[in-house]
Amino acid sequence: MLRLTRGAKIGLGAIVAVVLVFMYIPLSLVVLNSFNVARIATWPVTDFSLNWWVVAFTSEPIRAALLNSIVVGLGATAMALVLGTLTAFALQRYSFFGKQTVNLLVVLPIALPGIVTGVALSNTYNNLLEPIGIQIGYFGMIVAHATFCMVMVFNNVLARLRRMSPNLQEASMDLGAGLWQTFRIITFPQFRTAFVAGGLLAFALSFDEVVVTIFTAPPGVDTLPLWIMNQMARPNEASVVNVVATVIILASFIPVYVSQRLSRAEEED
Repeated sequence: MLRLTRGAKIGLGAIVAVVLVFMYIPLSLVVLNSFNVARIATWPVTDFSLNWWVVAFTSEPIRAALLNSIVVGLGATAMALVLGTLTAFALQRYSFFGKQTVNLLVVLPIALPGIVTGVALSNTYNNLLEPIGIQIGYFGMIVAHATFCMVMVFNNVLARLRRMSPNLQEASMDLGAGLWQTFRIITFPQFRTAFVAGGLLAFALSFDEVVVTIFTAPPGVDTLPLWIMNQMARPNEASVVNVVATVIILASFIPVYVSQRLSRAEEED
């Protein structure tokens, strides 16, 4: 085991503290300015008000953008859960020519810059599908998000499958259980936490995606990150943007926290 000297521990602690301060002070300023009575972000905040929260929660464009983000996130997560899990099973349980290539191609979308993925999908939709009469529209945005959300599910499920022993499934089938019954009673409970954790991370990733969405969103359709980006060009809307950003910050803790708890529970099991 690596043992650090007292000086090394103090140095690493100081570096961690600086990084955390650098990360969370800007977020704290966003939260504080969401209660600022002024129309633009200021520091220090002298007067506090809930006025901008009322404006944000009664704004129809914000509600529409939030609904779009939720629908796209849920749709992309559903596709990612199915495709990511099936791919993980195929790569874990079977050996075939090109297996490592398939593994690389599945993981590649999360490594590619978002602008590359967005441009590629936009060209496919506009130059390949639309000329032959296929209007993919809103569904195309969901598919675009699913391409990188799938990686989160795939990685989580595959890591869990590699730690599972096939003996229980074999014993279940030897005792007369069918393939589906064995999956439902034996197999799925063993990777359920990884499945749920991957789905939560996939939804969080989709919910705040902006670059790919710019290139694939139909005209007139905004997700919440797109709405925020558009409003940043209007200084008088800064306080409302801070409110929306604060809600997203708070909501982001939920999937991350649940995912970590599930992963810890899985490790303890």
